Amino acid sequence: MKNIAAPPFSYSLKITGDKGKEVVFSLGGRIALEDLRALNAEVRARLQEMVPARLIVDLAQVEYLDSAGALELLGLKREARSRSMDFQLVHLPETAQGIMELLDRDDLNTPPLIADRDESHLVEELGEGARRFAGDLGQVTTFLGELLRALAYALTHPRSVRWGDVASYMRRAGMEGLPIVSLISFLLGLILAFMSSLQLRQFGANVYVAPLLAIAVVKELGPIMTAILVAGRSGSAFAAEIGTMKVNEEVDALTTMGFDPMRFLAVPKVLAAMVVVPLLTIYADIFAIAGGLVVGVLGLDLTAYTYLKDTQASLKLMDIIPSLIKSGVFALLIAGIGCQRGFMVRGGAEAVGTATTSAVVAALFLIIVTDSAFALAFHYLGI
Repeated sequence: MKNIAAPPFSYSLKITGDKGKEVVFSLGGRIALEDLRALNAEVRARLQEMVPARLIVDLAQVEYLDSAGALELLGLKREARSRSMDFQLVHLPETAQGIMELLDRDDLNTPPLIADRDESHLVEELGEGARRFAGDLGQVTTFLGELLRALAYALTHPRSVRWGDVASYMRRAGMEGLPIVSLISFLLGLILAFMSSLQLRQFGANVYVAPLLAIAVVKELGPIMTAILVAGRSGSAFAAEIGTMKVNEEVDALTTMGFDPMRFLAVPKVLAAMVVVPLLTIYADIFAIAGGLVVGVLGLDLTAYTYLKDTQASLKLMDIIPSLIKSGVFALLIAGIGCQRGFMVRGGAEAVGTATTSAVVAALFLIIVTDSAFALAFHYLGI
């Protein structure tokens, strides 16, 4: 027995309402993949001509509808809504209604995991970059607000904090980071002392190398260099850890079990960072001064006692306290941004890598901006 193919699509147009503001498309026949190009061109051409206030698509005469045809109807609905048209599908056959119900409309509205790459002009790229920056700033601000609320809850309910995890993160961010922080700080102090001595030696002012190095390191370079190293080590690790948990749906599992991911995952990391970063800053200051001491003793003919005495005389308690305050704020920003980027991961391994890079870059940017704000504030406060 020979199969008889379903007839191709057909349509009729009916204009009703006041001044033709309502248009009824009566579709019939076969609405399938091979017919969509002609149907799409025909329908959109008519809409462009009439621009109705209401569009009704009557499917009573449709004999066959596949998934591509159903997607086309949903696309027509989105386009009508974008033009502020009231859209309605009427008289769906039972088979067509079954096809429409198979489509997940939420997934259709979800942006793709990997966006299409297109060539944009410079002005468009600048505008898109500004839009993304504003949106990202809003997300970061919202997350930091939620984080501060979670920290306040942790301080008022200390038993809710997972102190074992806090200790573990303190070891990972603090003790394991001590060697690299000490080495970098020592070399930084050595270089600063050597370069400054080359200039001060011309004026016979070698004795000022120790005060110059001590003030520069304690007030500025110690906190900011420590924060940069912690952002590269621990901030990226926090983002990768939470991002991997997001990809593996472990964060969703925590929510399902009744745990607050913010308190369960972010609070221990932030508390650990706020404890160890000021301590690392003190270690960085000490090793930087030790590096300068090596230059002072070996290159400037100063005694260790003279160098350390000049260093002690140049520093005051109010030079150290603001440094520790800045370190605590830097720690909050580093851990907070790392966790925020981790929670924003959506996709696979590539998204985790992107979030890790973004966490480091955003943390460095906020560290510099915050340090500038502290410099201005301390200047006008006379600190």
